[in-house]
Formats: sequence, C-alpha cells, structure tokens
Amino acid sequence: MITIDNLAKSYGNQILFEGAAFQINARERVGLVGRNGHGKTTLFRIIVGEELPDAGTVTLPRNYHIAYVRQELDFTEDTVLAEGKKGLPESERHQQWKVEKILAGLGFSPPDMRRHPGEFSGGYQVRLNLAKALLSESDLLLLDEPTNYLDITSIRWIEDYLINWPHELILITHDRSFMDRVVTHTMGIHRTRIRKITGNTEKYYTQVALDEEMYEKTRLNDERRQKEVDQFIRRFRAKARLANLVQSRIKLLEKMGKKEKLEKVKSLEFSFRSKPFQAKYAMKVQNLSFAYNPEVPLITQLTMTIKPQDRVCVIGKNGKGKTTLLKLLAGILAPTGGRVTCSPTISKGLFEQTNISSLVASRTVLDEIGFAHPDVDKQTAWNICGAMMFEGEHALKKISVLSGGEKSRVMLGKLLATPLNLLLLDEVTNHLDMESCDALLAALDNFDGSLIMVTHNEMFLHALAERLIVFQKDRAYLFEGSYQRFLERDGWAEEGGAQNSGATPLALKADADRHPKKEKRRQRARLIAERAKVLNPLSGRIEQIEKAIVCKENHLKKLAPEMEKAAQLNSSMKITALSQEMHTCRLEIDRLFDELEQLTAVFEAREREFNNQLQET
Repeated sequence: MITIDNLAKSYGNQILFEGAAFQINARERVGLVGRNGHGKTTLFRIIVGEELPDAGTVTLPRNYHIAYVRQELDFTEDTVLAEGKKGLPESERHQQWKVEKILAGLGFSPPDMRRHPGEFSGGYQVRLNLAKALLSESDLLLLDEPTNYLDITSIRWIEDYLINWPHELILITHDRSFMDRVVTHTMGIHRTRIRKITGNTEKYYTQVALDEEMYEKTRLNDERRQKEVDQFIRRFRAKARLANLVQSRIKLLEKMGKKEKLEKVKSLEFSFRSKPFQAKYAMKVQNLSFAYNPEVPLITQLTMTIKPQDRVCVIGKNGKGKTTLLKLLAGILAPTGGRVTCSPTISKGLFEQTNISSLVASRTVLDEIGFAHPDVDKQTAWNICGAMMFEGEHALKKISVLSGGEKSRVMLGKLLATPLNLLLLDEVTNHLDMESCDALLAALDNFDGSLIMVTHNEMFLHALAERLIVFQKDRAYLFEGSYQRFLERDGWAEEGGAQNSGATPLALKADADRHPKKEKRRQRARLIAERAKVLNPLSGRIEQIEKAIVCKENHLKKLAPEMEKAAQLNSSMKITALSQEMHTCRLEIDRLFDELEQLTAVFEAREREFNNQLQET
C-alpha cells in the first residue's frame, strides 16, 4: 500500500497540486486523469523519487518495487529477446517463454525478436521498455500514455493483460474507453486538488460536476444568507435586549467566511469550418496500389467512393500502410497503380504527425494560424489561438520554442481556420488530454463534411465509424459497417477472428460500472436530503419572523408621530386607541423576538449536528 500525505508541488507561480492525500491499496488499478500540464507525469516522478515535492510525504512499504516505463532508451543487449530478458526477476531469467509472450503481445514477430533493438523505430523501442516493465513483476506499475506507441491489436492485448494484473497499477492515458475497461478506481487532479473515487471516468467527472454545482449553489445561498445576517446586525445592533442575538449573528458571519467564485477551467474548444458541398461524391479511389518495395506491396487494388458526410476510419497494425494511404488520398504521394479522383469543389485538410515540419519556425502561433487561409482576420486568428489554449501572450510564442504537443495544437488550429469539406486525420488524439479528446469527438460528429481518420482509439471508432478501411492479413480492404460489426463479423486475426462476445459500447460501459457505490456515499446523500428537509422549513420560518419584526417596527414608527399629534390636540379617545395599538404592537414584536431566538438556537444546533455527521461520512 502506498500512502501520500499532504503532497504539494509547484513551478514558479503555477501550483500543480497541494494538500494531496490518498492511498493506493493492494490490487487497485487506478486511472489518473487531468488536463495536460496539471501535474500527472510530475506525480509519477515524485512517486518514483525522480523529483522532490515542495511539501508532504510518499510512504512505501519495505522492499516495494516500482516499475516506471521511461522514454529514455538504454539498450545493452544484441537482440530484442535478450534485452527483454533483463526485465525478468533474477530467479526467472531462464523463463524465456514469458519474454516471448509479452513481446508478441506488443507486436514483435519471432524474426523481430532476433534483431538488434537499435534497428527499430522509437515507438517500438519504447514498446521494448514497456515489455521489460511488464516482465519485472513489480509491486506497482506506472504507465504514462502507453497507447501512444501501440497499434490497435497491441492495445487490445495489453488491455486484457492489465485487467489481470495481480498488483497495483496507476495509468495515465487519453483513451477513455481503454482506461474505463482497465481501472478499478479513478483519481483526478482538478483545481490543484487530487481526488480518488471507486469506479470509472464517467463516475469521476459526474461527481466533479455535481460537487462544483453544489459549491456554486452553496456559494450563492451563503452570499444571500450573509447579506440577510448583515442586515439583521445593522438593524438591531443598538437594541440592548438583543445583544446576545446580534453577537451570535456576528460570530456566524465570521464563521461562514467567503466562498470565491470558481474560475472557468480552460479546455480546447473545437469547431471546424465546413465549406458547402453539392456533388454526389467527395472522392473516388479506383484500383489504388502502392509499394515502396515492389516485392512488398502495402496497398493493392483498393476501390471505394467517399460520399458527402461519410465517416470512414482506417484501422490496422502499425507499419502496414495506414499513414501512407492518407498521404495518397491527400495527394502528397503518387500511387504506383490506380488513381484517386477528387470532386472539383473538394477542399481537403490533412493532419499528420510529420506535418508539424511544415510549420514556419520563425512565425508566432498567431501568425501561423492567420496565414492558414486568406479570409482569416486577426480577431479570428486570436479566437482560434484561444480555442487551442494559446491565450494572450502565449499566442505570440515562436513556433521554434513549442513542444511537439503544442505544435500539434497549432496544426489543429490551422484546420479550424480553414473552410473544409474533407478532413484527413492521422492519430490526431495523441497529444490531447481526455477532456480535449471528448471535445474533438463532438466536433467531428458535428462536422458537415466527409471524414477519413486513422485512429487506434476504440471510443472514436465506436462513436464515429460508419465504414472502415482495414489493414489486415497483408492487404487493405473496405469494410461496409461499423466497428462493432467488424469485431463481430471479421475481428482481429491475432485474436482468433470474429469477436462473438459482441461487446457493444453500452456493454463496455456496464462492465466499467461493475463497482457498486460506496455505502458512505449513500449515507451522505441521505444526510444531505434529511438536512434539507429539517433545516429548510426552519430557515423559511426564521426569514418570515425577521420580515414580520421589520414590518411591526415600521408600523410602530408610524404610530409615534400620530400619538404626538393626538397629544397636541388633547384628544383623549385618539390617545387611548393609539396607546392600545402601540402596546399590542410591542407585545407582538416581543413575542416574535422570543420565537426568533428559540428557532435560531434550534436551527444552529441541528445544523451543527448534520455538519458533524457529514464530516464523519
């Protein structure tokens, strides 16, 4: 079990988190969520001791081993298999089959395992580091965006592997469906606080939204109540007989304090500009073929028609030709056979990872987005910069100083600035956090043009795909139907064909919701409901009495000049009637004050009682 107590970390004026306290218990698989730059990776580095917190402690059991998949590459062995063996505990170095099983699951073929690690791309080298971490049989596994380097079949394999992970796990990923299927708990960094709940991301974000809604309602109620209390104090401060009641209200006002209005949390806001399109088709692909090496064709005789508002997703293992296909469709590469014909009125927009090299290093973010299209004026460019989280002076940063993720956001901003009717997107989610992925998914769903998208994210596939281009069994073919239908009819060859389980998105959600709500939460809900049932009538009656007292005192003030006038006229009958009315009015005021004092005492006592009970749950 790991115990984090009162942890705090900041860089300059930016507070990542403070007062963080939580535990990771035996066999818990925890998903860590939060916006980019809010401290998720920093928390990992603090847990493994690579970075020191500003305050607080991290307590680990004795001989507790943590495996953290690093991006740094330090290979010393001649083959992938030998390097993978280094991950095994010393007592299991002879069990080569374990290494082969993990490497195969992560996409290494038997010939690959005999090659030198340096021969592979950076993505595959990070996979090798991941394999070594999985083999280490650590007590705690820390995974930071593992799906960025995996293709869809490897993601599905590691998902099953992690579900059966026998120890503790903390996972950072932008892939919501992957996280929800793996984790038992969700922990989030939000407004510099860290909270952990039982259940998936939907439960976490629902709870955050409810808490913030409750906070805002409480803040507004407190402001109204503070104003009423302040008016009561000012009105009755001079009355000696009400000194105790006034002092009680002054103490209440001090105790209530002031709740600050929550600042709006910045997030990406996607809205693609669509260009009108009237033709019957956006693009025709006829007998398309391509090969870098004539003996190893990537695409052979692919034929399809892209219609207006089509949603086509391209899926398959890495290195099989998905990005190449997108470049062929965008006109960046010329086919070795067949042809791609676009409608004359088509306007294409391409997002591809290597495209960031097309950005002009000497330009600012604002300039780069402003040059995306002739009709983009400066205000529109500023607005798009803000939507891409380059607000204020950040929009004036030079492209040369941006990180890879920031450059990807600039590329997205340029697409937002350009009226389009065909989007070609290649792994656009890799540098986005979970909230931004949700925003992108909604924007793509609302886009009026056609979409062709390469993605390994199964949430996007289930939500968007109406047709698929599948790279499998050394060929690319068109599948007419949704991703779920593909899983049921064809399935992934590595998983033994069609997936008869038919795990629909709703079924997956139900699986992620398998953990029941805590009894404490139910008790808390009941207490809140009971508190409202008891205190609301008391509060309402107190308000009525205060208004009645004010009304009676105003009436008494009006009687005083009438009495003075009657005395001047020496009208005994008028004086008697007014005296009786004033006496009755004073008696009523005294009665109301007595009732007010009693009800206030009851209200405050019951409120303390409920607050104490809520603190205990």
